[in-house]
Amino acid sequence: MPFTWRVQFQLSVDLKEHQASSPDCLWVGERRVPLAFVRHPRARRYVLRLRRNGVARVTIPRGGSMAAGKAFAERQTAWVERQLQRLNAQPGVPTPWQNGSEILLRGQVVRLEVGPDSSPGIICLGDESIRLADSRLDLRSVIQQHLRGLAHRELPPRVMELAALHHLVIRRVSVRNQKTRWGSCSRRGTVSLNWRLIQAPVFVRDYVILHELMHMRQMNHSSRFWRQVEQVCPDYKAAELWLKQHPGLLN
Repeated sequence: MPFTWRVQFQLSVDLKEHQASSPDCLWVGERRVPLAFVRHPRARRYVLRLRRNGVARVTIPRGGSMAAGKAFAERQTAWVERQLQRLNAQPGVPTPWQNGSEILLRGQVVRLEVGPDSSPGIICLGDESIRLADSRLDLRSVIQQHLRGLAHRELPPRVMELAALHHLVIRRVSVRNQKTRWGSCSRRGTVSLNWRLIQAPVFVRDYVILHELMHMRQMNHSSRFWRQVEQVCPDYKAAELWLKQHPGLLN
């Protein structure tokens, strides 16, 4: 009897998992979503859930297989992307940015200095100085605007530099406010990058750029694509690990 399919969005903690497999991954655009498989003796259908921690979990029914479960998940990438956007958009209590707050900048933790310890109308962010046009402006928006400015100045030239190094022609580079991905690349040679990459270490930033550039040669995530990534970025796994350890940056 053929299995029926059902997709369910679940943010709550699930019931006890049975016989979980080693984690795999699901590519949603340019975002690598951890994928886990669970066999449940009473399950009658394949079920895909996106958990609050960003892991996509596939329940495999009796008689089912991991291969069929992964194929099912791969057909639901549009749904997963919508749920990731929904998850990122959920209201929460943002960490207040104030004097003494710590923020990542180029992979280093820097401290905000605001008020008596800095000059009037000046915010110190590590070695960066930001002049306030209006002291009533929200501190978070001021810092984010500054970080975006840095990203616009630093990321596009680096894309062009790496593209030239690998004999690739890029027509346009855009820096955007993406919520679910670090970057993307079109067949026409347009590379889009998330402005939050300015907060990542240089080797991570370069990996994301090289990842997108390699899509000019291979518009997929096949084994051939990953061999090309490894050739131009031997430490790409360390960069991916860093991104996995800092998922909050996308928020």
